[in-house]
Amino acid sequence: MGGCATKENKENKPADDADGKAAAMVDAATIEKLEAGFSKLQASESKSLLKKYLTKEVFEALKNKKTSFGSTLLDCIQSGIENLDSGVGIYAPDAEAYSVFADLFDPIIEDYHNGFKKSDKHPAKNWGDVETLGDLDPNNEFVVSTRVRCGRSLEGYPFNPCLTEAQYKEMEEKVSSTLSGLEGELKGTFFPLTGMSKETQQQLIDDHFLFKEGDRFLQAANACRFWPTGRGIYHNENKTFLVWCNEEDHLRIISMQMGGDLKQVYKRLVNAVNDIEKRIPFSHHDRLGFLTFCPTNLGTTVRASVHIKLPKLAADKAKLEEVASKYHLQVRGTRGEHTEAEGGVYDISNKRRMGLTEYEAVKEMYDGIAELIKIEKSL
Repeated sequence: MGGCATKENKENKPADDADGKAAAMVDAATIEKLEAGFSKLQASESKSLLKKYLTKEVFEALKNKKTSFGSTLLDCIQSGIENLDSGVGIYAPDAEAYSVFADLFDPIIEDYHNGFKKSDKHPAKNWGDVETLGDLDPNNEFVVSTRVRCGRSLEGYPFNPCLTEAQYKEMEEKVSSTLSGLEGELKGTFFPLTGMSKETQQQLIDDHFLFKEGDRFLQAANACRFWPTGRGIYHNENKTFLVWCNEEDHLRIISMQMGGDLKQVYKRLVNAVNDIEKRIPFSHHDRLGFLTFCPTNLGTTVRASVHIKLPKLAADKAKLEEVASKYHLQVRGTRGEHTEAEGGVYDISNKRRMGLTEYEAVKEMYDGIAELIKIEKSL
């Protein structure tokens, strides 16, 4: 696997060349792995966006480049090469990768985010008027639960593959002390994964809160090093507000509850993010919005979702998909990506996270779900 030149390993950093950028010095072993990976990808039947956009020309242009954190093209694409069934197949090992490897990231971002072009600029953050949202299912007939989450990265730190063990510990300390300052309904407890008791672990698993060590896509992207160091979970007393520390992103901030009251769920998230943001600076990019490890989560990074039962619509999966896509919604199995619908319960969320505001992303989900419920009732 490629490895970022972490802080302990910067001595081979190249001298700056004439235009002030670091002249790349990607070592021969990495180039060899890149060439082999590229050939494997080209020869495969992969349907990933990585295969679609990593042309020979782009590959040649990028294979010798490196970010100041030492990340190479291999760090970006190794998950997609190893998992040929990936939908996207690329991760950003650090915030700079989005600029250094833009020739590959930009077309993938445009394809995934409904035409967000190289010349487009993500709008400024805007949570909108939370009071204009309501309860999607006041009679509790369809919506089992509602959840809104967003990802954030701490400024000045690379993403998972490049973090040192010391940085993981430092970040966990920052995050837990910041969260301990939350008040009111957000007040709660931080549970580090390191040294977690069996009882606490079981309780968090039963609550479906505990994330496990990364799936194969994250493993292959080198995102699970030094596990469980620096990882942890925070939740409030009502278990309606969670923060994951250093799972896929530095922070995943989650608000959720049973039933369909999106207004309440969204309001809680907005209050929490605004409060945390006052205390820790986040990585933000003028054009791409908030920066995260996976390019599917850029921009607003907001994913608003419901677990919902639509037995009649779901009897015709193609029809369900068709209506969903009209509203830019994504239909997944009960436990998220790569899973089946258990007991007819689907996880449906907004797909677009870029080129629109936070409020617009959540409103898309709100309008789409309202429409799905209307159709279900009419069948």
